[in-house]
Amino acid sequence: MDINTGNFYTTELKMDREAICPAEKKAEECVTLYNAIVGPSKDLIQFSVIIEDINDNAPHFENNKIHLGVPEDTTVGTSFLLDTQALDSDTGPNGEVQYHLKGSDGAFGLKIEEDSSLIMLVVERALDRETRDLFQMQLVATDCGVDPLSVSADLIVTVTDVNDNCPAFSSDSPHSVTIPGDSRKNTVVTQVRATDPDLGPNGDIVYSLSPKVSEQVKTLFSLNSLTGSISLTRDLESDNSEELVLKVLASGHHCPPADTQVTISVLPKANQELTIKIGFIAEHQNQTMVLQENQHPTALAVLELEGDSIFKDLFLAIEGEVPFTLSPQNGKYLLSTSKPLDYEMDREHHISVVARVRSAEGSVIVPSRRVVTVLVADINDNAPYFVQPHYELQVEENNQPGMSLLQISASDLDSGENGMVTYRLENYNPTMFSIDSVTGQLSLLVPLDREQQNVHRLTVFARDSGSPPLESMATVSIHVRDQNDNPPVFLTPHFIFFIPENVPTLSQVGKVEVKDPDKGENGTTELYVVNSSAPFVVDNTQGMLRTTRNLDRETEDRYELYLLASDHGQTVALTSTARVTIFVEDINDNQPKVILPGSNSSCLTVSPGTLAGATVGKIYAIDEDSGLNSEITYSATAPELLQNRSPFQIDSRSGNITLSQQLLHTDLGMHHLFIVVRDGGKPVPLYTTVWMNLLVNDSTEPCHLDRVPTWTGTLNLVQTPSMEPICDVETARFSKVILLIGLGMMLVSTCLFVATVICCLKQRSRSLKMNKRAYTEANEIPLRLKDKYYSD
Repeated sequence: MDINTGNFYTTELKMDREAICPAEKKAEECVTLYNAIVGPSKDLIQFSVIIEDINDNAPHFENNKIHLGVPEDTTVGTSFLLDTQALDSDTGPNGEVQYHLKGSDGAFGLKIEEDSSLIMLVVERALDRETRDLFQMQLVATDCGVDPLSVSADLIVTVTDVNDNCPAFSSDSPHSVTIPGDSRKNTVVTQVRATDPDLGPNGDIVYSLSPKVSEQVKTLFSLNSLTGSISLTRDLESDNSEELVLKVLASGHHCPPADTQVTISVLPKANQELTIKIGFIAEHQNQTMVLQENQHPTALAVLELEGDSIFKDLFLAIEGEVPFTLSPQNGKYLLSTSKPLDYEMDREHHISVVARVRSAEGSVIVPSRRVVTVLVADINDNAPYFVQPHYELQVEENNQPGMSLLQISASDLDSGENGMVTYRLENYNPTMFSIDSVTGQLSLLVPLDREQQNVHRLTVFARDSGSPPLESMATVSIHVRDQNDNPPVFLTPHFIFFIPENVPTLSQVGKVEVKDPDKGENGTTELYVVNSSAPFVVDNTQGMLRTTRNLDRETEDRYELYLLASDHGQTVALTSTARVTIFVEDINDNQPKVILPGSNSSCLTVSPGTLAGATVGKIYAIDEDSGLNSEITYSATAPELLQNRSPFQIDSRSGNITLSQQLLHTDLGMHHLFIVVRDGGKPVPLYTTVWMNLLVNDSTEPCHLDRVPTWTGTLNLVQTPSMEPICDVETARFSKVILLIGLGMMLVSTCLFVATVICCLKQRSRSLKMNKRAYTEANEIPLRLKDKYYSD
């Protein structure tokens, strides 16, 4: 509170309604009471301040993640209570919260219970866990302010499983299989596969043989109830072909079993062992071939089947999916690559070549096998690759030199020197950043300055040591985080302003510019007037210096004060000061003040023998303004002066009243001069008037007026008034005085001159009356309005 004006201001602290009135945060008004001592009598008054709410608080959830499980067989329209609610510290519409869902894909909706503000999640579409088992949505809470604020919480709905699916055999489950007649015990003949999309116990499958299978099948084969694998329970010694049919059941919880039929063909056993002979074409060592990667299909070896067999239509084939082919050529087989080999995909290939015999059910493997090994030789066909192509990090400015930033990593799928990676920076200032060529450790060599550069972008190259070398690149963006290392800076250390006096309160004096190169709160500045009672305050919203009361140049024409600029640095606020000089410019707000004569009733006696040009009186006035506003001119206003009949004149600059001519007998008596004292103010000067009363008489006694003359002329005295008559001033008192003087002289005179004196007195009396009438008509000079004269 300003102790002089009583104006009540906010301080530099930000006002927070929720902190001031925490208990009434949902009330309509936040009222704080203050006491003030007012006036000389120190009256204690109490006044209240109502702090109005603004929408400065976003809603907030207590938990940012909400988990909910919903069974997949939930009917459409079912509601689930969400045990959460968004709170908003504001009041009124600013504190009212509305909700909506994002990312529900039409499966869920919201229903808000108005009375209890409960949030219900409503199922709006049939759910199927096997189609989609997880919904990740956002529950958004928005307040109802003019500029609404919002917050969101992750709503994760897990669709839980129910047993709504039964087992079914897969389309790729085998229906027939052929085995040699000399297969051994525990040989896995085949494996049936059934699926149930349910989870856990709901998706468990139990395999079993149908009770209707033959006793021979039950004796020869066993079925794993969990995996569906069919195995031999004893060795086969069959010289004849035969077919065995198995019916397999797949059962689930509360489900009817699914069934499939598997036909197992048993071939007669072979009488003589067959061998596979190989002739190498490609480079080889110890029965192992070496082939460089990325070559076009290449011939590797020639294979031949040797030995007798009871089987007809024997042929060689490759087991499994490998990038190799066998092509028959004149009873032999050419082993070749089917596509270029890739060292990085597979460095070693084992080709399993088997003999097969064709049958009605397909082909069956006979007990003859040869494994061919191919090693792939590496070439430099892979450039290094970065774990991520772009790195971003933040570094606080003014860091310590040598600071480690991050380790950049690149890999090369090649081997040996082809996969040895080194790192380098592309054409960047080597005095600022460096990277270890072996480890990829990026370091900072010098302190960074955010105000000079807030982002540094580097390009890092990774190169292998192959011939020719291959390389790739990644980018690094280093964002420099601000520190409060710059104080506010004024545009100039000394501000000079000029302002007219008598301007209204809170008028603009001048703009004070201050800059802080820091960012955010570190660069936000506030200005204060320090250690001064001067009537000025800083409007921080506009950076404007304003007055707090009316200024009076005549009281004080210059102010010296200091401004403090402070930033909002979190740890330590930095400050700077500037000097401000304010000159108060004069306006014409003071009338001239007459010092001499002391009052309008003052009177001076002028001897009839005074010489022409002599100074008989002086008007002296002062003006508290300055410049032209204080330059004073004097003028007398009366018909006599305008007609050049007055014996008196006034100097417009000095105010001296002099005789313009020798006094005549007709000039005897009282002369009232109405003097207008004007200043030089523009556009309209101010003025004061005073009466100058002069008595032309031989008497040396002090003269005195019983009453002040009255001005009846024009009301506009800014300029010289036009001729106007003045009201008559009674002169009988002066006649009587002169008559008494004459009588006294008669008493002193001798008797011899009585008759002569009487005649002279009569003659003198007639002359005085004529002079007084002439004086009344012409010699009085009215220069003052009745209600405008100056008097002590």
